[in-house]
Amino acid sequence: MLEFSCSRVCKEKASSVTEDKMVFVCVEDFEKKAYGVLEKSALDYYRSGAGEQFTLNLNREAFRRIRMRPRFLRDVSKIDTRCNILGIDLKWPLGIAPTAMQKLAHPEGEGANARAAGSAGSIYILSTLSTMSIEEVATAAPNTNKWFQLYVYKDRSLTEKMVRRAEKANFKAIVLTIDAPIFGQRRSDVRNKFSLPPHLRLANFQGIKADGVRSDNEATSGINAYVSSQFDPTLTWKDVAWLVKLTRLPIIVKGVLTREDAVLAREFGCAGIIVSNHGARQIDTVPAAIEALPEVVKAVGNDLVVMLDGGVTQGNDIFKALALGAKMVFIGRAALWGLACDGQRGVEELLRVLRKDFEITLALAGCQKLSDITLDMVAHESAYARL
Repeated sequence: MLEFSCSRVCKEKASSVTEDKMVFVCVEDFEKKAYGVLEKSALDYYRSGAGEQFTLNLNREAFRRIRMRPRFLRDVSKIDTRCNILGIDLKWPLGIAPTAMQKLAHPEGEGANARAAGSAGSIYILSTLSTMSIEEVATAAPNTNKWFQLYVYKDRSLTEKMVRRAEKANFKAIVLTIDAPIFGQRRSDVRNKFSLPPHLRLANFQGIKADGVRSDNEATSGINAYVSSQFDPTLTWKDVAWLVKLTRLPIIVKGVLTREDAVLAREFGCAGIIVSNHGARQIDTVPAAIEALPEVVKAVGNDLVVMLDGGVTQGNDIFKALALGAKMVFIGRAALWGLACDGQRGVEELLRVLRKDFEITLALAGCQKLSDITLDMVAHESAYARL
C-alpha cells in the first residue's frame, strides 16, 4: 500500500499537511483529506447538489440498495478488466468525467487529471468550462485517450470552433451535455457568490477571464450568471442532428435519464449515452443514475454504447453498473478529491485504489473477465424483503 503526503495547494497557511503520512484505502479517505485542503468556496462548489440535495445523497444510497449475488467455485486465478469503448482499448471500464475549473483543486489542474487517466489506461473527459484549454491539455497529456465535453452556446460559431479545436487536438469523441439549458439552483454557490479567483480563467475562451463567471447580483452565483448569459436554452434534438453532421467524431449525449430520450439519441445519430443526473446538480429529486440505467439499457442497449456517471466510489459500484448494462462508468468528484490531495499523483493513487477494489470484487463475485458479469448477479434489496 503506497503512502504519500498531501500538499496544501489551495490554502496559503503553513501546516503539517505536507508532512502528514496516511494510507489511502478508499475514496472516502481522499475525500476527507480534500475537505481539509480546499478553500471553502471551491469545496462547496465541488461537493454541492441542487435544491435540498436529495438526489445528491440518492446517487450513493441507490447503489447500497442493490445486493450482490456472487457465484462461487469458479476459477478466478486470473482477472482481466480490459474493454473496448467506441474503438478505444482500455485497461478497465472506468474513466474520469468532466468537471469544471479543476485548478481550483490543484495548480496542475486538468493536465494532472488527464495524465493520471492516461497512466491508468482510462478515458479523460475535458470540460468546456476548464481552467486549461483544449490545446494545453492535449500537450500536457498526449498519450491519454481524451473526449471533449461540449455545451452549445448561443453563438454557434463559437461552438463549431471548439469542436474543430477538439478534432485538431486528437480528442476521440464529443460529449454533449443535454441537461443544462440553464444551471440548477445550488444553494451553497448562491450563498458564497461563487466565482473564479482572479488568477484563473476559463481557458477555452480567449478574452474571457475570471470576470466571465462573476456577477454583481447578490441573488445568484457568478457561474450561474455566466451560464444564463451564454448557454443556448433553445437547444433541441434537431441541434444534436446538426452536431452529428458537423463532425467526424462520435457524439455521446450526457444527461439521459429516461427511455424516451435514449430512443431519441438513437434516432438522431448519437453513438453513445452517458446516463447521468449531472452529479445531482441540476434538478433535485430526479432518480439516481443507477436507478435510471436499466430503462435506458432496455430501450437502446444493443444499438448505442450506454455508460454511467454519478455516485461511483467503490469497486462493487462499477460491478453493479456493468451488471445492469453499462459498458463503462465515470467518476467526477472522486477524481477532484485525489487531485486536491496531491495533484497527478493523488489521482493516480485514487485510481489504483479503485481498480484494486474492482478486481477484488470481480474475483469474489466469481468473474474472471467483464463478460462474466451478468444481470442475475445483482438484485434490488426488495427481492429479499420478508413479511
